[in-house]
Amino acid sequence: MADVLGIDTSNYTTSAAVLDTDDLSFVQCKQLLPVKPGEKGLRQSDAVFHHTKQLPEMISSVVKGKSIKAIGVSVKPRLAEGSYMPCFLVGEGAADSIGSVIGAEPDKTSHQVGHILAALYSSQRLDLLRSGRPFLAFHVSGGTTDMLLCNGDRREIVACKTIGASLDLKAGQLIDRTGLMLGLKFPCGAELEKLALQSNKEYYPKPVIKGLDCCLSGIENKCKDMLAAGEEPCDIAMFCLCSVYSAIRAMTRAALDISDVSGIVYAGGVMSDKLIAERLAAEFDADFAAPDLSCDNAVGVALFSAFRKGLIR
Repeated sequence: MADVLGIDTSNYTTSAAVLDTDDLSFVQCKQLLPVKPGEKGLRQSDAVFHHTKQLPEMISSVVKGKSIKAIGVSVKPRLAEGSYMPCFLVGEGAADSIGSVIGAEPDKTSHQVGHILAALYSSQRLDLLRSGRPFLAFHVSGGTTDMLLCNGDRREIVACKTIGASLDLKAGQLIDRTGLMLGLKFPCGAELEKLALQSNKEYYPKPVIKGLDCCLSGIENKCKDMLAAGEEPCDIAMFCLCSVYSAIRAMTRAALDISDVSGIVYAGGVMSDKLIAERLAAEFDADFAAPDLSCDNAVGVALFSAFRKGLIR
């Protein structure tokens, strides 16, 4: 039996997980970074501080009774050159320290690759890495609205090429800003969805698409206008989420028009929103992570290490 530790210290959540490579079961522990009421997020210095406080407990919770043989850790937001956030230094430092004690060099990847691997694992589509054909992956969160053309890769496990993205606001940013506008607690995704489900209206907004990219800032402006006009908060929430769905749907269709892919996978915290996911599932033959693996987690980076070390194939 080989147990693999995964560590992810994102801009939102402190996460640790242990993957059992014999049966691919896992245990995980994660905790949101605390954000003061009314604020839109954390400064990086505050995120680093909170990760430093929270990570030891997360790791301790998952390693009890385990024999760790390998470590995976996210060290940057994306694989793209210049991608960097200080919050990932906390996880990288912990992985380096633990690795030096147990004699295992950590396998380092991006937060985005971790999300994609977690989604493939959760939807039982790890076979896409071995298909020899590209697949389409979306990473939709507070920091990214990226459409990626992916292939299985011997070294990187998932080789990703960004072919489309939001040119302004990210989908998670839009959802959080709309939620805060309506008096919800940050991060606002789950509460905004609950609010939207109280609406009796259905919206069919036309997305702003430029090639394979989208623009989302106009949706925030429309939500502000709706609030000023006295429209019901639940209707504003529904409009916001329908607009996100409409943009992702249009990006997917544009990509499928020019790409021959073996599958589609939707990953990232925004994809835990059932209102959006169910509409996309009705439109496309696509796969989704379970909600606990849609949001930030360390399971994907544990999988990365297991693949890199040849513990799973």
